[in-house]
Amino acid sequence: MLCAATAGAQPPSSPAAGQDPAADVVRQGQQKAREGQHEEALAIYRQALAKWPDSFAAQVQTGVVLDLMGQYSEARTHLKKAIELASTPQNKAQALRTMAMSYAFERNCGDAAKYASQVYEMHVAAKESFNAGEVANELARVCLESGDLDEASKWYRRGYENGLQEPDLKPDRRDLWEFRWEHAQARLAARRGNKVEAQKHVEAAKAIFDKGTNPNQAPFVPYLVGYVAFYTGDHQTALAELQKGNQNDPFILSLIAQTYEKLGDPAKAREYYERVLQSNAHNPTNAYARPLAKEKLSKK
Repeated sequence: MLCAATAGAQPPSSPAAGQDPAADVVRQGQQKAREGQHEEALAIYRQALAKWPDSFAAQVQTGVVLDLMGQYSEARTHLKKAIELASTPQNKAQALRTMAMSYAFERNCGDAAKYASQVYEMHVAAKESFNAGEVANELARVCLESGDLDEASKWYRRGYENGLQEPDLKPDRRDLWEFRWEHAQARLAARRGNKVEAQKHVEAAKAIFDKGTNPNQAPFVPYLVGYVAFYTGDHQTALAELQKGNQNDPFILSLIAQTYEKLGDPAKAREYYERVLQSNAHNPTNAYARPLAKEKLSKK
């Protein structure tokens, strides 16, 4: 596989000092992974590791593709090695966040937090408030969709509070964190079955968005309305709103699939679960959606 992937290419030059020697080969594997050819990507990574067992990039990407294939325990052996190999703070943070996401694929908030919290603390120590907030929010979402609402609430608050501590905070950035905070509280309230509280936060999030300071947050408004509607039992509204959201987001697609199930349309649900599996992202949205889609499709 490795030979086929490099057929016709010029002989590789020696890597520069400090460069991962497997970098070029790993990029070939990543391309295969993006195309959904996970077995082919894994074969490339394994050959890279046979030659360069201490390649940080190869260890990380092997873990990523194994997670996408549902082989979580094996994935973590490679991610553990990547954490050990990390030679820079950036690499360490990447490996830790990737390990946290591996646990997200099994909806394991507790073990995800063991790794993501280390990244959070790194950013706090470096006074990187925005980055600390981003990591906290990412973990909060993992915990929310893992069903640990109290832990999710704790991390969403940390994300919000850190975000507001950014030096020279601009009005648009403040609005971004206020919008995210209301968005999170609405989803938490919906998951707790508190429709009135959820709707109050939906309206607050909309009001912040309507200020026009963060137009790139537009797709997150119908997602929020649809999410709250789904979890408070208004499935027709959920469907209408979620279909206005990002149709390349596997999480949105999985919610649409579940909504069709609630509305008694298994054929449409299947169509959307199949679309979920076209995503090869290693992030909170796919960590929730991909295992669910696989489970649902295996029963149909």
